[in-house]
Amino acid sequence: MTWLVVVLVLPIIGILAYCLLGETNIGRKRAGRLAQVFDRLPRPEESLDVAQIVEPSEIDGRFKALFRVGQAVSGYKPVSCNRANLLASTDATIESIVADIGAAKQNVHIMFYIWLTDHNGMEVVQALKNAAARGVVCRVMVDDLGSRAMIKSQAWQDLIVAGVYVARALKIGNPLLRIFNGRIDLRNHRKIVVIDNFITYCGSQNCADAAFLPKQKYAPWVDSVMRFEGPVARQNQHLFASDWMACVNEDISDLLLQPMPNAVPGFIAQVIGTGPTIRNSAMPEMFQTLMYAAQHEIIITTPYYVPNAALQAALCGAANRGVNTTIIFPKLNDDFAVGATAKSYYEELLTAGVKIFEFRHGILHAKTMTIDSEVTLIGSANMDRRSFDLNYENNILLHDRVTTINMRARQFEYVANSDAVSFDDVYSWNWRQRILNNSMAILGPVL
Repeated sequence: MTWLVVVLVLPIIGILAYCLLGETNIGRKRAGRLAQVFDRLPRPEESLDVAQIVEPSEIDGRFKALFRVGQAVSGYKPVSCNRANLLASTDATIESIVADIGAAKQNVHIMFYIWLTDHNGMEVVQALKNAAARGVVCRVMVDDLGSRAMIKSQAWQDLIVAGVYVARALKIGNPLLRIFNGRIDLRNHRKIVVIDNFITYCGSQNCADAAFLPKQKYAPWVDSVMRFEGPVARQNQHLFASDWMACVNEDISDLLLQPMPNAVPGFIAQVIGTGPTIRNSAMPEMFQTLMYAAQHEIIITTPYYVPNAALQAALCGAANRGVNTTIIFPKLNDDFAVGATAKSYYEELLTAGVKIFEFRHGILHAKTMTIDSEVTLIGSANMDRRSFDLNYENNILLHDRVTTINMRARQFEYVANSDAVSFDDVYSWNWRQRILNNSMAILGPVL
């Protein structure tokens, strides 16, 4: 319906825009190669001890459905014996990644949407060069658009000279020719670090300083990242391998057959990887299932909120049935259209009883959800149409009270640095602001 409006209002431009951007098409050649890669890759569970693999039916009560949905999305079964640590800050995350690269013995695999040549970006570059020099196999993959500054820099060439294997995801090439091989705006938004097949990182942070120089006026960028140890790292390895082998003529599937270390006590977790090659309802299905499972509390952080109708209904429905529901947005959004679209949903959310907060100290870029102090979802996916339809994303779903309480405490730190939004705030918007918000909401599927 939105596209019909665009075409009717702007016939020539609208038709051209629809030809370029109207369909979620990754190209037959790329789709075929991805299918071949998935057929060739061993399942990550093949290298695990039977005790580390959990059937959803074995999970307690109402959380079974969460992991069943996760398995239906990516095919990854829930796995036990995992541990996690929530990193304190952007710099602490980079310091931890650099330390793990420094201790790596076999391989380091990294995928980032945005990698800058700032302080933190160059710290990781140097760590990779050092690791490659001592014989560690290092593979680095970046999105061709998000990391274009890194790709064009001397640092990228230095990585190649140092023996680091590099790849560019979803190459743009000639934009005029690129449109014949799938949409040009499909992007790999994942943030994956896997070290020695046992350690992995998952969260919202790109490889950059909190100052984030391309959009410095919105800084600092505030992210949440967890460092995991255990079988869930093997699932992130599988996700990385699928991306790598789809772009590079190198078979790294043997890594998925290496034996895991002996099992130790830990929690259940599951990687959820989504993208244009998976049904476009996958990520909102996961969000909605979490909301429906909550009985007492939901806390959400997302920088971008452009929901479909079902997601908005699920969030309002949770509050309407008495679940203490909180969502935290950045007060100032780096994308004015998305920020205005999010505001168009405020009145309906408030009416349902959802508590809305706007983080006032920079861009709250964290993508997190906790329910009932028991379950956490953390990763790269936003609650917007781009993450649902166009981006390759990676998240980790975990069931652990201690880890979730730690994540929940971080979420309340965000609340403490936020302003509550009330009905009075919404009613105080002038007619220009209301028209802008609602106009952006109408164009939401296009934006």
